[in-house]
Amino acid sequence: MRVQRAAAPRPSRARTRTTSIAAFVVLAALIPTTASATGPQEIEAELPYVCTLPSGRLPATVRISADFPERAEAGEAFSPTGVTTTVELPAEAVADLTAHEASGVRAATRLAVGVAQNAATATATWRGSAEPVALPASGPLTLTTKGDVPSVAGRGDGALTFTAGDLAIDLAPGTADTADTATAGPGSLTVDCSLTEDATDQGLLATVPVGTDGPGASGPPSPSGSAEASGPPEDGPGDGTEERQGDRSPKVLENSPGTAADRDVPPCRYDEQHPPTDVSLNAYVTGYANVKKMKGAAYLPPSCVLIEQGLPEMGPPDPEYLIFDTVSYANLHYRERKQTPPFDATFLSFDFAPVKATMVLEQTGTMRIDSRMRMRLSDFTTITDTYVRAPLVLHVLDLEVNGTPLDVGPGCRTETSLTSADPDPANFPGDHLVLYGRGEQIIGLPATGYLLLSGGVLSGEAAIPAFTGCGTDGEDLDRLLTASVSGPGNHIKQVQGQTCAIAAPVFPSPTNEGQCTEDLQPYEVPVAER
Repeated sequence: MRVQRAAAPRPSRARTRTTSIAAFVVLAALIPTTASATGPQEIEAELPYVCTLPSGRLPATVRISADFPERAEAGEAFSPTGVTTTVELPAEAVADLTAHEASGVRAATRLAVGVAQNAATATATWRGSAEPVALPASGPLTLTTKGDVPSVAGRGDGALTFTAGDLAIDLAPGTADTADTATAGPGSLTVDCSLTEDATDQGLLATVPVGTDGPGASGPPSPSGSAEASGPPEDGPGDGTEERQGDRSPKVLENSPGTAADRDVPPCRYDEQHPPTDVSLNAYVTGYANVKKMKGAAYLPPSCVLIEQGLPEMGPPDPEYLIFDTVSYANLHYRERKQTPPFDATFLSFDFAPVKATMVLEQTGTMRIDSRMRMRLSDFTTITDTYVRAPLVLHVLDLEVNGTPLDVGPGCRTETSLTSADPDPANFPGDHLVLYGRGEQIIGLPATGYLLLSGGVLSGEAAIPAFTGCGTDGEDLDRLLTASVSGPGNHIKQVQGQTCAIAAPVFPSPTNEGQCTEDLQPYEVPVAER
């Protein structure tokens, strides 16, 4: 697909964008899939700006790089990833900062991005932050910031265009390694910058076709960031047109500032569509999943899970223990969908043919987490057994065998959920994955093993069902995938990180390790274990 950009695209590069999903996503590694997009658009735009500094209005160069999906469905929320903003300020900016006796500076950026679909528009704010840098002895000052950006969803069919607008740069003078945050100190400076009129395509960054829309817009958007309408509005002014346009405007799901930009993990936060409650938790999970027939293991990168923790209830009587049972519920969370992000796995099929697959795990129902805590009355030691039950279908998005792409079509998936032998089949019938973890805590000592709040290792064994719906144009790939992948005995080991309790967040401090980031995402990103 031909994409409009403000500058030539970068050459494709292999990039591992990690994302993996809670205690139940470990399976994702079993097969191939790429989301509805066939690949990302990698854009890099170099744009001319004019910035207002204490020394006057001066030219600056701004380079913006990001990855956009190649296309999206109507109503499907997505976020540009790998967003980097590099600002080159003239030497006069260095003089303005050294006037405050600074040897270094910390920067944060706020870029207004116009998002347009047909005649309707919205504005998203792309925020970035950077570590302190030393001021150069001479020449320009180059600042590079990174950060997560808001998710966007088109209201219907029609290309979404993204256009760079005004830029604000918050500068906090200090030393090269101890510059204050961008909002602190009397010497802090905010530099306002505006795009010049001669900017290529008026600042157009990317065009993402939505729904049945074609490859993209045929021309750059108007200076305000909106695309030209294909025809007159249905109603004139005074007939409610503005209200209806607001209903049609692209939906921007604003992220809170403060995201840890240096973490190569997907966002994991509650939002307007998923408001938190008093018992809401979120956590990252990662791990490995064996594919027995392939004689290999697939890596499941860190992924997000949103959890609603249940209240403990008294369990059955026991002369030696006080027993409490807790039922919690959870959902995978990736770009407003209950699924894992797409990820790649490579195996040797039948011991000789290399198979590369891109896949996702999709929830077909809510995950259930059953925890039974037994407190020993003699010494108050607690032992907690946890079972995670998750109905997950494996969806194959992309497949390549011995270097040859095979078109699996849009509906290639397992016939049913991945299945495990349930320890309580009478109360939990049906197909679902089961993962188990045990935790123990002795009074005065840290907990060991797995607990829902503090995380730990969960493991299980699953059978991969037969595949269905794989192939196009009369070519049936169901048997190929079933023969090479499906079957029992696939061991799964996943590691859940410390949860962030949204209602009572614990932030990092000299006395606390930290459970939540500033914007209420999980602070801990776990490391997979074999």
